[in-house]
Amino acid sequence: MSEAKALRYIFNVREALRSLDFEELSRRYPGLDLRGLRDAVERYLGDAEYYASKGDYETAIAAASYAEGLLDSLKYLGLSEPRWPEAPLREVRVFLGGTFDIIHPGHVELLRYASSFGKLYVAIARDANVVRVKGRRPVLDELSRLKVVSSIRYVYKAFLGDESDMFKSVEKVKPHIIVLGPDQPFEEDAVAGEVERRLGYKPVVVRFKEKIAFSGSLRGSSDIVRALCERG
Repeated sequence: MSEAKALRYIFNVREALRSLDFEELSRRYPGLDLRGLRDAVERYLGDAEYYASKGDYETAIAAASYAEGLLDSLKYLGLSEPRWPEAPLREVRVFLGGTFDIIHPGHVELLRYASSFGKLYVAIARDANVVRVKGRRPVLDELSRLKVVSSIRYVYKAFLGDESDMFKSVEKVKPHIIVLGPDQPFEEDAVAGEVERRLGYKPVVVRFKEKIAFSGSLRGSSDIVRALCERG
């Protein structure tokens, strides 16, 4: 089972869960433990996301299917019917943010990976933010980096990120899936929680596992710059 299929399955079940008003259902059927059912669905989805993050996609699908079965039980009991997403893959929005300075094969592989989940939106880090986080200016300015990333076929749309709040870019896209780079210093659960706090839903957050080596032992833009300096 592929990672893309597993994450889309988890996303579909999350959307179906979000379509149900469990507070209203609990008031309508006070004798049933519907909040407990909702909590069980959340636990199964949490398990599915955990196994997906470890690369065990078959177990992730199995856990998500348990959650799906619990939601479908509401329909078979005549209590409520969850709304399942009907959007095809091309309408699933995927968010990825990064600097993308000196585009190299590792960047291209990351973009290809992210686009496998749906329509890819890329937020380009502003020059001021790169200086603040990395302690140096990028080799290419933000408009140059935006132009290069926008030209890559895996990218549906690239845009400049916010200078003060990275989550404003996420709010702009309202993604179903967020992809993190291998060295981005954010915890998946923390990102999903912040998006849920701001937008009212929990996206699927997945991390690209490791940097791809190219041209021998190079793994990033810093390696390219270092190699050029060593050559004089």
